[in-house]
Parts: sequence; structure tokens; C-alpha cells
Amino acid sequence: MLKFLQFTMVRAFMSMFTLLSVSLIVFSLMELVPGNCAERYIAFKNTQGQLITIEDIQAEERRLGLDKPFVIRWGTWVGKVFFKGEFGDSCILRLNINQLLSDKFWISLGIALSALIVSYIIAIPVGIYSASTKNKFANNALRFISYLGLALPNFLLALIIMLTSTVLFGDSLTGLFSKEFRDASWSFAKFMDFMSRAWLPIFILGWSATAFAMQTVRALMLDEIGKLYVTAASARGISGRSLLWRYPARHSLGPVINSLGFDLNRIFNDLPVVALILTLTEAGALLIEALARSNDQQLAGAIIFLLTASIVLVNFVTDILLALMDPRVRQGLVG
Repeated sequence: MLKFLQFTMVRAFMSMFTLLSVSLIVFSLMELVPGNCAERYIAFKNTQGQLITIEDIQAEERRLGLDKPFVIRWGTWVGKVFFKGEFGDSCILRLNINQLLSDKFWISLGIALSALIVSYIIAIPVGIYSASTKNKFANNALRFISYLGLALPNFLLALIIMLTSTVLFGDSLTGLFSKEFRDASWSFAKFMDFMSRAWLPIFILGWSATAFAMQTVRALMLDEIGKLYVTAASARGISGRSLLWRYPARHSLGPVINSLGFDLNRIFNDLPVVALILTLTEAGALLIEALARSNDQQLAGAIIFLLTASIVLVNFVTDILLALMDPRVRQGLVG
């Protein structure tokens, strides 16, 4: 028990250090963009027909604290993020970032986690079956489906589904809400409307994740099935599902669980492109808007930090689960 608590504390410290390092990288990237927030906002106001002077830029820099050294600005920003959960105001939109992301980020996280959970629910039993079955037709069919999932990009799958739905049903299936619920406050009716449309991005994002996880489970199972301890267990009379789940499957699931954070990262990477195609109103689409169109680095930095924090949290949870499943994991870290 003591070793497990030590392992948990060490992993928690490492997670916090990772988040602190990420915050420094994100803030540095925000600072490296040509022109600070005051200059970009003043330039934006200038395009609206307002006459801007150097004094206006300097006054805006003082108001935003941009005249202070880099270390102080980063310390102030990271302190507000860690202790207050505040990301300040958007550089261009001049709106509170927490309010901008309140619903959008949780929708994005929910879609990504749902896609991850669905992919593993399918991939683990199917991958185990594919590795252990004697039916060549079923095995080859499952392998073909997994190869197709790896070969067909998510954005292309989204386009195919949209075009097919438009031609056959006259509905492109875009957006996360119907028109009557788009600007309405959350209610049970709005939630049900969201669920009736959220299945599509979940399916598209889970498409390649399922294929990748299936290939991983199958490869690990094939490697474990041929080992001596499985043969010894079979010689003792253990067979069928009991043999598979107690021995090769149990040892194969460790690396699979350990890859949860990696798979969530890949789903997050695909989310902005899928969001653009399906015209989703969530953090992925807002990230593309902030990076490619408005050059709002404060908003983009907040989204990237939140996504990274989610991945770090998932990795921390998976490490704890692995430590509970396999004592060798915590012994390898704390001795």
C-alpha cells in the first residue's frame, strides 16, 4: 500500500511538472507570434475605420501588462490558470475565454472521450477474437475492416457520409444542434437533440481509433498466445474463454490501457478538421478559427492547454490503473 501511495504521488508530481512545462511552451509560442496582443487588436480596430496612434498602442500594452518582463507575464498567466482556472480575455474577440469555451470545450471533450470509449469497447473483444479464432474467413474479414479503417482518413469518411446523406435523405447531418436549439439554453430536449446528432462525429472520430486499437490488441494477443505460460495453463486443463481472459488477454491489455492518452491525442488531432467539415460549433472549430483566421493566440493557447491537460489527466489515470493491475509498474518507478 505504501509503495502504491508513493507511486501515485510521484505520478501526480510528474503530471503537474508536465502541465507546467506545457504552459511555458504554450505561452512562449503565444509570445513568438509577430505583434503582441495590443498591436493585433489595434490593427483590427484600424481595419474598422478608427484612427490609431502609437500612444493608443502603448496605452493598450500597459492595460494588458505587456510592458512587463516575460517571466512575470508567464507567472501571472500560469498562476491564474492553475489556481483560478482563468485564461483571461480573447485578444481579438475581447471576450472572456472561460465563457467562450464553457460549453464548447466540454462538448469537444465529451465527443473525443466517447469516440475513445466506443473504439475500445469494440476493439478489445474483436481483437481478441481475431487473434484466437480458427475461422479464416472471419479473421480475414476483420483484418480487412481494420486495414480499411487505417487507410481511410476521417475527413474523407465525413465527406462520404455527408454526400450520401444529402443525396439519399436531403440532410447533410451537419452541426450539433437543430435550428430551434442552437441558441437555446440547456434542457433535456436540447440534450436529446444533441445526442441525435453527436453520434456522427463520434463514429467518424472512432473509425480509425477502433482500427488502430484492434490491430494493437490482435498483435499483442498473437504474441502472448504462443508463450510458454499459456501452454502450461492449457496443459492444466484451462481452455476456452477462461484461458484467454485469465492469461494472454490480461497481459495484453496493459500496453493497450497505457496507450489511452496517445489515442485520445490522435482523436483530438482529427477533431478540428472533422469539425470544419461537419460545421460543428465546439472547441476544435474554434481552434482553427483562432489559429488560421483571427490569429487569436490567447484563445488558441487556452484551447491547446486544456486539451493537453485532458491528455495528461488520462495518462495519470491509466498509470494508476496499470499500477493496480501490475505491481511491476509501480516498482519500476519507486523501486
